[in-house]
Amino acid sequence: MDSIIRKYKSQPQKRRYFTKATEAAIVQYNKSTDEEERSDLYAEFIHWPFYKLTENIIHTFKFYHTDGVDNLEDLQHELMVFLLSKIHLFNPENGAKAYSYFGTIVKRWLITYNQKNYKRKINNIPITNLSNYSNLNTSDPDFIISKRMDKEVSSIVETEEYTEEDDLGMKGYKSQDKLSWFMDQYVAYCTEHIFELFPKKYDAQIADAILELFRKRDAIDVFNKKALYIYIREQIDVKTPKITKIANVLYGIFKEKYLFYLDQGRFPS
Repeated sequence: MDSIIRKYKSQPQKRRYFTKATEAAIVQYNKSTDEEERSDLYAEFIHWPFYKLTENIIHTFKFYHTDGVDNLEDLQHELMVFLLSKIHLFNPENGAKAYSYFGTIVKRWLITYNQKNYKRKINNIPITNLSNYSNLNTSDPDFIISKRMDKEVSSIVETEEYTEEDDLGMKGYKSQDKLSWFMDQYVAYCTEHIFELFPKKYDAQIADAILELFRKRDAIDVFNKKALYIYIREQIDVKTPKITKIANVLYGIFKEKYLFYLDQGRFPS
C-alpha cells in the first residue's frame, strides 16, 4: 500500500480527502462478497482517506506518546489495520457519517493508547528523577495530551472493542459524551455544506476558522472569548464584528440541529 500513499503525496493535496465518494465506497465494500472488488475499493477510495484521517488526528490532538512503535507512521499503520477490522460495523442508517464515525474510533483508540503509554512512562521513571517531573509544565503537549481530554478519558473510553449492538458506544453515553458526539456530526455537516451555508468565499473561510476551534476543542484548555477571537484572526485577516456575524449564523444552525437531536435522538439528515 506504500505505492498508494506515494501516489497521492505526489499529487496536489485537496482540502477534502474524506468525501461522499469515500463513504459510498465503504458502504459498497461492506456489501460486497467479492474479495477482488473489496480490494479494489479499499485501494482506490478508502486507504488514502484512512491514512489522512489518522495522520490529521494524531497531529491535531498531539498524540505523541509512541512507546512501542518506531515512528508515527508505524502508529498510523496500526491504526489503519484497526480501522479495517472495524469497517464492517459502519452503517449509515444509524445516522452517523463515515468521517465522524471513523474519526471517533481513531480518537478513542489513540486516547487509550496514549493513556497506557503515559502510565508506562510514569511507572518507569527512576525515583531519583521524580523531583524533576514535579516541576514539569503539565500543559505541555509533549508531556500529556491536554488537561481537558485527560479528564474525559474515563467517560469516553470504556473499552477498545466496539460492537454492532453498541454502535459508537452510544448506549450508556453520559450527557457530555452525547454532546461531544453531536458536535462531531455538527462540524462534519457544516464542513460538508460550508459553501451552501456561506456562498461567499471569504465568509466560508471565516466559518471554517471558527469550526476549526470545534475540531480542536479537546486540545483547547482556555475557552476565553478574547483568546478565541485572537486565534481566529491568526487564521484569517478579519475584524471582530465579522467574526461575530458568521458565528451567529453557525449558532443558528447549531440550535436548529441540536433541538431536533434532543427531540428525535439522531442528527438530522
